[in-house]
Amino acid sequence: MNANRFNPNSPLERMQRRRGIRVASASGRSTSQRGGRRSGGTRAFSQAEQAVLRHVLAKPQDFIDSPEFYVPDAESKIYEQAPDVRKPDASWYHPVMDDLSPGRSRLPKSSDQVILTAAEERVLFLQFNYSRFRIREIQLQIEKSGGREPTPDQAEALLRWYRVTDELRIQIAETNLALVLAMAKRTRMSEVDFADLVSEGNMALLRAVDKFDCGRGFKFSTYACRAILKAFSRQGMKLSKYRQRFPTDFDPKLERSDFLDTKRAEFQSDAASEVKRIVRENRCELSDIERTVIEHRFRLEQPTTNTRPMTLEQVGQIIGVTKERVRQIQNKALEKIRVELDHTFLGTPRPEEADHEPGYDSPASLN
Repeated sequence: MNANRFNPNSPLERMQRRRGIRVASASGRSTSQRGGRRSGGTRAFSQAEQAVLRHVLAKPQDFIDSPEFYVPDAESKIYEQAPDVRKPDASWYHPVMDDLSPGRSRLPKSSDQVILTAAEERVLFLQFNYSRFRIREIQLQIEKSGGREPTPDQAEALLRWYRVTDELRIQIAETNLALVLAMAKRTRMSEVDFADLVSEGNMALLRAVDKFDCGRGFKFSTYACRAILKAFSRQGMKLSKYRQRFPTDFDPKLERSDFLDTKRAEFQSDAASEVKRIVRENRCELSDIERTVIEHRFRLEQPTTNTRPMTLEQVGQIIGVTKERVRQIQNKALEKIRVELDHTFLGTPRPEEADHEPGYDSPASLN
């Protein structure tokens, strides 16, 4: 026997027949769709299509009813004769990645955001609920036929209307993604992670899309905001109950490390102490006037007091010059201190030392 020959009674084929969706043929006989093969039907459904059909037929499809679904030629009026609705661009939506990039905003730019009018929202929700309405009609037809085996035409219609429903649901949700971020920023729940808030808000947004009734005359944002905030509240209550049930003692290992902040503070403290030492020992060869300006401007002569540093005008009155001249003296002194500080911490040569280093061309020699 050829090993590659198809054996319909093999264990693998029996398992695939059990998992495959059964589709009734035009003659009324039930046929099983097996992974791309066709057994008596008009078309073989792929595994992805079989999974969709199983999902659709697993439970009754809910929808928001409307009188416009029952008028003659309803499908043409709702889809073909309706005005086009702008589609959103959700490429800006990276809320968790924005935490790693402080310079990026979590909210979209005005050019990327699509704000729908009440009429445009009504068109989208009528189309969305009509597609779900048609799915429910086909489900009822299958149930009336005495089984859960759709005909090929019914299976094709279920797949088509499911694709329309899914596309419209995604379009409505992506149009209102900024609503979730706006509500998350308004919510002051420090104990809940921002990513968890956004995830819970997105789930609430999808539930609001499924339950919103455009026939009541309200904007979708009015309904969705309340649903999102209630989801945030439930998330906070769940976390609070969890912490009450599983209390833990303080563990330094679980706290966020402050190593960088500590090292930065130590470096700033060391640099400030070194600047004071440079000025007091006059290692950068400051003149008497420059030392007087620096000591009064930064209060180095009385480090233990809490008095405020003098202004440029006050220092100018002491040494008898204008405040602009005091600024010039201060900048020149700070430049000398900076050169000495770089030499101490970074090992950068001073200008007079660099002139004598081999291979160094001074500005005078270049001229």
